[in-house]
Formats: sequence, C-alpha cells, structure tokens
Amino acid sequence: MIVRFHVNFGLRCGRPPQSEQKRLPMSEFTESTRQATHPVTRAPADERAARRAVASGTFGTAMEWFDFAVYGTLSATLFPSLFFPSFDDNTAVLASFATFGAGMLARPLGGIVFGVLGDRIGRRNVLMFTLVLMGLASVFIGLLPTYAVAGILAPTLLVALRFLQGFALGGEASGAQILVVEHAPDDRRGMMGGILAIGSPLAQTMASVVLAGLAAGLSEEAFASWGWRVPFLMGVVLLGVGMFIRRRIEETIAFKESQQRAEVSGVPQERALAVLRRRPGTVLKLVLSWGASTGLFWICVTYAVNYMTKELGYANSVTFSLLVMANLISVPAAIYGGRFSDRVGRKKMFIVGLTMQGLAAGTMFPIMNSMNFAASVAVVALALCGIQITAGTQAAFFSEALPTSMRYTGSALGMTFAGLIFGAPIPFVAAWIFQNTSNGTLALSAIGVGLVLVSITATVLLPEHYKRALHEDL
Repeated sequence: MIVRFHVNFGLRCGRPPQSEQKRLPMSEFTESTRQATHPVTRAPADERAARRAVASGTFGTAMEWFDFAVYGTLSATLFPSLFFPSFDDNTAVLASFATFGAGMLARPLGGIVFGVLGDRIGRRNVLMFTLVLMGLASVFIGLLPTYAVAGILAPTLLVALRFLQGFALGGEASGAQILVVEHAPDDRRGMMGGILAIGSPLAQTMASVVLAGLAAGLSEEAFASWGWRVPFLMGVVLLGVGMFIRRRIEETIAFKESQQRAEVSGVPQERALAVLRRRPGTVLKLVLSWGASTGLFWICVTYAVNYMTKELGYANSVTFSLLVMANLISVPAAIYGGRFSDRVGRKKMFIVGLTMQGLAAGTMFPIMNSMNFAASVAVVALALCGIQITAGTQAAFFSEALPTSMRYTGSALGMTFAGLIFGAPIPFVAAWIFQNTSNGTLALSAIGVGLVLVSITATVLLPEHYKRALHEDL
C-alpha cells in the first residue's frame, strides 16, 4: 500500500510496505515512518510568514496596478496625441485604447506560463521574476520617444512594452493572491485576501494623485513633454522596495506539502494545464464570475475618464480628482468583503459586490450627464466599492475552488481570461459605441448590467469551500 499523506487534523497515515521504504532516501524514510506511527498534525499557520506575505503581495499588487492605472488614464487623455498624431481625434483614441488592450491580451499568456511554473517550482520564485519584469517594462515606457521623434517606432515599442507589462501581471496577480491565502490561517483567508486587494485602489489613488499633481503644477506643454514620464520612472524606486520585501517571504506550507506528497507517493506532478482537462467547468465559471468586476473596473478608470474630459468637458485635473475620491472611498470595502466572507461565505459577499456593481452600471452615465460632480463621485465610488468587495473575496474564493497542485494555473486562467474577454475590449468598444450610435450611454449601461447578471449566475454555480482547509483534496 502506497503511503498517502493527509495533512488534515487527526487523519491517519498508513505505513508503506518495506519495498517502498527502501526506495526512499533515509530522510524521507524516517519522516514517513514517524508519520505512519503517529497521527499527522499540520503545522499551524506562521503568523509572521503570513504578515510578510500580505505585505509583499499588497506592495506588489499596488506596484502592478499603479503602472496599469497610469497607462489606462493616459491612454484616454494624452497618448492619442503623443503616439498617434497622424490620425484624426476619434481614430487616435481608438488606437490608444488598442495599445491598452495589448497588455490585457498578454495577461492570459502570462497566466499560463507563470501559473504552470508556480505550480511546479513554487509561488515565491515566480513572483520575484514577475515583479522585476513589470518594473523594468514600466521604466522603459517612461523613456520612450514619442511619434514626433521616432515616428512609427514609438507606438510599436509602446505596444511591445505594454505586452510585457501584461505578461508579467498575468502571473503576478494570481500568484500574489495564492501566496497570501496559502500562508493565512484557515479562518482568516478572506480577511488576508481583502488586505491584499486594497493594493489596487491604493494604486489607483496614488496614480490619480500623481497625475493630478503633475497636471495642476505643470503647463500643458510641460506635462505633454516630460511630466507624463514621471509616474513610469518612479518604477525604479518601487521595484527596489518591492524586491527587498519579496526576498524575505517563504514558500507556502501548502505547496511544500503538495510536493512532499507527490514525492513520497510516487505520483508525478500534474502536467501543464491539467486543470483544463480535470476542472474545465470550474475554470469557465471562474472566468464568468470575474467578468463583471473586470469590465466595470475598466469602464470606471479608463473610459469614464475619456468620457468626462472629451464629451462632458471636464478638465483632466477634475477627472483625476474624482478617481482619487472614489478610490479612497472604496478602500475599506475590500477588507470588509474579505473579512465577512470568512463568516458568511464567499458566495454571499461576492453577490453583494456584484449587486452594487449592477446598480452603478445602470445609473453611471445618466448621473454623469447631469454634470453633478458630487453625484458622479458617488456613483463611481459605488461601482468601485462593489468591485472591491468582490476583489476582497476573490483571492480566497478562487483558491478554495481548486486543489494545490493546479491552484496557481487555474486561478490565473480564471482571472486573465476574464480580463481578456470582458476587460480588454471595454474601452475600445465603449469609444466605438459613443462614436457610432445615438444613445451610447444606454448601450454601455446595458452591457454593464448584462455582465453583472452573467457573473451572478456563474458565482451561484461555483463550489463553496470557505470552511475547508486548503490542503484537503477536492
């Protein structure tokens, strides 16, 4: 009988036969014999390691989303004229949003590559590489020549660097979540994931503050000449701090135990993308459940900025200030969502967040059209609060839906393909709708509400395992 290691409290382990014992190295033989004669008790979660994982993951998430937020905002305002001046205004906006989509297009590829590596060689090693790649790509964007200097080479390099950013983020986002959730105590996985999720609104806030300060303190000519480069070049400092923090974290117990079970039992590791063969339905439901949050997020932080400046006539500094206020309001929602999901379950909190998103999607553009600034802040904050509640719940929700051996890959596929299908096209589609239809606000509102209904349906169909230990077989 081949020994099977169960790491749940109080479960028994069988003693391997003598022939199996001889095949094991002495260290593993001693360990297997010890565990065979004594009930296996899983080591309690290391609070210090959990705190380090949260700090590392939150900082990494903030850094990644800071870059994406800066680019998303500038692609709606400044980049059309800097990198696509040969086009008319409408076409330049579409082209700029298309480069934004290049980063989203690369995310599934990054999710696949880094997800497979993370399930094979560990979460920590992969996350160090994604952090460096993302930081370097950001710095190089800040050093790019514009179309006026380099011609067609400028937008070509911009697309290439955006692709690298998206490739890195495809592995970073899911990997950081899994690292945090696997380090967290079983009864606080949601809360730890919620703390991690605040990295996104904090990054949005910091990006908006930096851009608003530069736009207000510089002339339009200076901002267009060199001011826009400052947020990207800040990546040098952020990268250094992030590497220092991330070097101090340890590999997760869940991953180590999964590797140990595979070695002792003689069962080889899962093949790359085995999750698509063994859990295709789960992956599909993860994609659909995250679709609304992804789509509405980019509507709020990317297209809404373009709409308020180009269609409603707001100054850039005003729209940046709106995003700062809305993001600050939404920060506590992520922790709230994660914390209460530990008590009432992931599904319930996910649906609460999606319901808030649906209310915001149906009213956002009519409220903006009223030119009431306070009401506009409120409706964007409502959308972002709903998104942050789902984001605070999502790390634990997705991790619990999959076994350790395929958790990184499956979670990454769910997040990145949701971004590719529902996030990447949104700014481009929204711009096209408003340019070619007589009632663009109604069409975009209908799309938002439809996404919410799809995500609620998928969420209901996903398994609920919030009371289950991550190391238990699913």
